Amino acid sequence: MTSKEVRNIAIVAHVDHGKTTLVDSMFRFAGTFRKNQIVQERALDTNPQERERGITILAKNTAIEYAGTRINIVDTPGHADFGGQVERTLRMADAVLLLVDAFEGPMPQTRFVLKKAFEHGLRALVMVNKTDRPDARPHEVLDEVFDLFVDLGAHDEQLEFPVVYGSGREGYAMTEPEDEAVDLAPLFQMILREVPPPTVDLEGPVQFQAATLDHDDFLGRIAIGRVSRGILRNGARLAVCHQGREEVPVMPIKSLFRYEGLNRVPVTEVLCGDIAVVGGIEELFIGDTLCDPMHPDPLPTIRMDEPTLSMVFYVNNSPFAGREGSFVTSRQIRARLERAALRDVALQLAPTPASDAFEVKGRGVMHLSVLIENMRREGFEFGVGKPHVILKDVDGVTCEPFERASIEVPSEHAGRIIEYLGRRRGEMTHMDAAGPHTRIEFIVPARGLIGARTALLTLSQGEAILSHVFEDWRKDGGRIPRRTNGVLISDRAGNVVPYALDALMDRGTFFTSPGTAVYEGMVVGENNKEGDLPLNVCRTKKLTNMRAAGRDDNVRISPPRALSLEEALEYIEDDELLEVTPKNLRLRKRMLSETERRKESRRTKTAKA
Repeated sequence: MTSKEVRNIAIVAHVDHGKTTLVDSMFRFAGTFRKNQIVQERALDTNPQERERGITILAKNTAIEYAGTRINIVDTPGHADFGGQVERTLRMADAVLLLVDAFEGPMPQTRFVLKKAFEHGLRALVMVNKTDRPDARPHEVLDEVFDLFVDLGAHDEQLEFPVVYGSGREGYAMTEPEDEAVDLAPLFQMILREVPPPTVDLEGPVQFQAATLDHDDFLGRIAIGRVSRGILRNGARLAVCHQGREEVPVMPIKSLFRYEGLNRVPVTEVLCGDIAVVGGIEELFIGDTLCDPMHPDPLPTIRMDEPTLSMVFYVNNSPFAGREGSFVTSRQIRARLERAALRDVALQLAPTPASDAFEVKGRGVMHLSVLIENMRREGFEFGVGKPHVILKDVDGVTCEPFERASIEVPSEHAGRIIEYLGRRRGEMTHMDAAGPHTRIEFIVPARGLIGARTALLTLSQGEAILSHVFEDWRKDGGRIPRRTNGVLISDRAGNVVPYALDALMDRGTFFTSPGTAVYEGMVVGENNKEGDLPLNVCRTKKLTNMRAAGRDDNVRISPPRALSLEEALEYIEDDELLEVTPKNLRLRKRMLSETERRKESRRTKTAKA
């Protein structure tokens, strides 16, 4: 197969606009899956968290054979927190297929991924997806897409973008919304016609850049990237080059693969313009280029947008430390975080003055929470502090990250949403009605969105949909209200007793249920008032000859408020930590002793005075 018979395309879209589901249908139409083959939905979402959350977290590579042409497809994440995956995988593509929901239209992440595609000089093809929705408005959405192209500064050739309409879930595409829905042939024909074949230089010295890293228990480190020049051959000894790096080690390729459908297939060589999988070179990092040792010519480094949020990971020092986790030491936690930063270049690990604390920088709360959840599932036990935005010096002015937030909410709740984001220093830029819902856009400081998702759900009776993407760096947006309620803190160790909870229900909302083991300084609920309140949730009823223990059966206790990982991270304040173990998430005070907390409070007040 010559490189002219190859097409490289990345599928990009806002979260939940149907990228992975469309790829499933493309597999079936092209015959990658047999007609009677049982395949789980969203076959490319292989990570357990991807299937649980219903989103794509890691960019995936696959290949489809159609009409004598090999189509390499990169399925990219739609959530803004995983934009780093999008940025580096666009290096492997010659064009992007932009999916847009036929009702929602362009959303914040649509703007982000399209802007990145234009920065890489890629052409965009458009599919207006989910036209089978009863509220679909394909013509209006196409006009909105065109306006977005203009807004992003697309040149005349990019504005002449091809478009198809269809449904990824139902497996059809049409050149016009009114056409008969048959199959995905119009989509494949558009890809073959509009995606330019890769530039070919088979005679030049080999050049391959690693865009994604993975690990295999048998093969070791795996690098996925595009062959930019020459022919990549299995067993060849190549120089591992990087711009600005003096040392150029020469290493052999121990294994070489290409993608066929969902599988990696071993091959002896991969031609220029195709996507290859290289195994066994432990010295190869993201952005490195494999070159002919006689012609060390590295490609430009893959540059990423800066992280906007940081969080400190601590060795767990609670009274329950070491009871539930298998990996608890600072050495083990540091090694795991270094591996995470190696595979995800949008994640950065920074040193701290303490030997048992590690600062991790990322794109958002979800970006960091996925790392935390992966670690706890692997058996790690640790503590994390409150997320903080990263400040940046721009022309001598200290600036903070601002986000473009889009909220879709039932119209009757729009007023409360606008009022809330106004208090969080948000500036409303757009509002329009879409059926019974209202869509509102804000430019808001990133710190104003920490904890906002839960608050917006409360204000809208669970119906608000929030999405946001980094906009730019601006000077301090002003003071933002913090959590107004204090917390309820256990003043001793023991097990939560129903009798105690029944007597304390008027104090606030509890996070723990009867029988839960607690320790002094552990946060067990939210106070109804300002300020923290220590209390005894382990108190038992005194037994006398007039009162029996069996009376406890009559207590009526409200169900505990269960916090998800993201909610817990957004809830805690600076003087609190989230204890993460494979079995539990516990909120706690940094200083467990009430006496020590009072002394620290007095010292702080004296210092401010």
